[in-house]
This record gives sequence, C-alpha cells and structure tokens, in this order.
Amino acid sequence: MTSVDGLTDAWDWLFGGQPDPPLLLVIITGVAALAVVLTRMAWRIARNAITIAHEGGHALIALVTGRKLRGIRLHSDTSGLTLSAGRPSGLGMVFTLLAGYVAPSLIGLAGAWILAGNRIRLLLWVTVVLLLAMLVMIRNAFGIVSIVVTGGAVFAVSWFASPDVQAVFAYASVWFLLLGGVRPVGELQTLRSRGHLPDSDADQLAGLTHVPGIVWVGFFGLVNLGALALGGYLLVKPFVDDLM
Repeated sequence: MTSVDGLTDAWDWLFGGQPDPPLLLVIITGVAALAVVLTRMAWRIARNAITIAHEGGHALIALVTGRKLRGIRLHSDTSGLTLSAGRPSGLGMVFTLLAGYVAPSLIGLAGAWILAGNRIRLLLWVTVVLLLAMLVMIRNAFGIVSIVVTGGAVFAVSWFASPDVQAVFAYASVWFLLLGGVRPVGELQTLRSRGHLPDSDADQLAGLTHVPGIVWVGFFGLVNLGALALGGYLLVKPFVDDLM
C-alpha cells in the first residue's frame, strides 16, 4: 500500500495542476522575453536556447522519417549542425530541413498548451527529458556544455525552486521560444539577401523542391507568427475565461 501511495503521490506531483499565476506575472515575463529578443547582447547569449530547439527539431524529424541520426553540433557563435544519413532527396529530407526554423516556435506552442493546463512542473520535467535525449547525440564540447548547463538549470528550478519561481521560469521560457522563434527567420532572409548563406535550410529546400527559397522563408515566418499568436492566446486564456 505504501508503494502504491508513493506512486500516486509522485504522479500527482508531476501531473497535478498548480494554481493560476497572476496575470501580471504572465505579462511581465512576456515583456522580459521580448526585451531579450530585441536586445543585441542579451539575444546573442540567449539565442543558444533557440539553436538547441532548432537542431533538436532537425534531429527529431530525421528520426521520425526514418533517417539515421549521425550527431548534433552546437557552436559558440549560436550556429549548429545536425547530420543525418539517408536519401539525399524525398519527403524525409524535406521534412527534416523544414523542421529547424519552425521548431522553437512549435515547441513554445506546445509549452503554452501545457501551461494552459497549469502543469508547470510537468513542462519543466519534459524539458529535462528532451535535453537528456539530445545530449547523447551531441558531438562537440561546446554543445555538451550548452546542453548540460541548460538542462541543469531547468532541473534545479523544477526540483529546488518554489512554485512562484517555477512559474516565472516556465512562462519566461515559453514566451522566449514563441518570440525568439520569429527573429531568426528575419535574420535568415537578411543573410540570404547578402549572399552569406547559400546553403541555408531554405535554399536546400529550394534545391529539393524547385520552390524558391524566399517562399520557404515566408513559410517559416507564417508558421512562427501563427504559433506566437496561438501560444500567446493560450497563455492568457485562463484570465480571458475568468473575465467572461
């Protein structure tokens, strides 16, 4: 009976809902995330989290589509590289290339959905598990340090921090993914227009599909803006419902 009670307590601890945070907390964390995205120095540091999500998106879809994942590299300039083996063309390769630029925003949208159910602790632990899964595929020292530091920070908050601190961390992180997923798309097109990224995801997609790269950039932007709009709505929905 004790072991059953223990499992029940653990289940409730992980999957049980927490109280709604104050609306002011949701707004302040969103404003803070926007400030980080718009501030050059803060963005250069925080962008590593976007790169982790970007490369994680490539890796996940490569596995789902049957490609063999060779490894992931994260670099100090916030660039990254995911290597997979398989057919150099076809839907598997197309979807793998598609996944990178939309992954941060879609992960943020999934996070907003979890937070809409008040499962803050669950969101943090899912993040830890995903980072651990990604860690085994990292193939360079900076990448290992990035994943360990990021995962360690999330674990520390989920295990040691108070519910209020967990809420601030979770909402700020989700807002950052939603907002931070948009900026790299603009940076991508700026670099493409200057001829600095001839092998970008958009240009590789253009080579595979014969659809111009600018169309794929536009697709990335539309998906990410849509995720931002829907994710933002999910984050404030509990307060909207209360007003109704």
